[in-house]
Amino acid sequence: MKPDPFDAPHDPRDPNPWLANYLDQSTPLDDAVKRAWLADSASGSRQYLLPIIRPLARTCIVLIQVLKIAMPKKWAASLMLHRILAWGMNRCLSPQANWLILRHFHLGSQVLAFIAANSGVQVTLSPLTPMVIDDLKDEVFLKHDLNLFNFIINLNRALRAEGRTLKPVPMAEVDFSMLHQPALALQDMPHGKLNGIDLQSAIEIFTPVYQLFLTDHDFWRASNSLQLDETIGIYAATLLNSPQHLVLLNNKHPLVPMSTLRAGFRLVLHGLSTEMLHCLLMEMKDAQEAARVTARTVAF
Repeated sequence: MKPDPFDAPHDPRDPNPWLANYLDQSTPLDDAVKRAWLADSASGSRQYLLPIIRPLARTCIVLIQVLKIAMPKKWAASLMLHRILAWGMNRCLSPQANWLILRHFHLGSQVLAFIAANSGVQVTLSPLTPMVIDDLKDEVFLKHDLNLFNFIINLNRALRAEGRTLKPVPMAEVDFSMLHQPALALQDMPHGKLNGIDLQSAIEIFTPVYQLFLTDHDFWRASNSLQLDETIGIYAATLLNSPQHLVLLNNKHPLVPMSTLRAGFRLVLHGLSTEMLHCLLMEMKDAQEAARVTARTVAF
């Protein structure tokens, strides 16, 4: 594994921007995740490959959209798509990129479970917990998008049926039991000679591939699911009574669908927002446990 960019001595006349971002603690992000994220962002792949790939990928999105006009509306090859994605991840993506992608499914499932557990109603969940890249072949990317929409539909149907809405939960009573760090190790990710493509470049490459092998409807739904970041953020902020944390969100306004051209960039923001929300919840979980230990000690 290549060394991260945070070990070199600090030069006040040439400060390292990645070191500044790493040391900054204004936003919640797990330390190991921040190091992996910034090391990946500081890679030569992102610096030199991404500026070439991004306009090409967006051009492909436009061309594929035109091609879809002539293709059967229900044509799709989801299983083939996921095999291609898994093949590319195993052979081409950086260890940091693969680690962050696998983590995302675990964290997303935990966040939905957290909201469900504290909502006061029964909600059916379909957690996704891939442990190795090949687990993604089971249409995990597609299922992730479906889970978001199904969760919102099922949660709000249950709330409406009981005439309820989400309300703040006293911190001492918040259920954090489903939250934990996934048992995924960065060192276990593929480290081949070609495993060097950074996360953002990979997502830009994968986006038109995703579009090509899914129906136009499925691709639009996947793109629009990114704007559910605000919805999920509002749910969590309501339960925790902490609306100030919504400032971290960038994928907003789910009632105003955005163009699919920027889906790759917005997907990166989606991943980062999920990591930050999970980190925030973990910090609150630790604080709750510390308060309980203190209370038991005082009582004793």
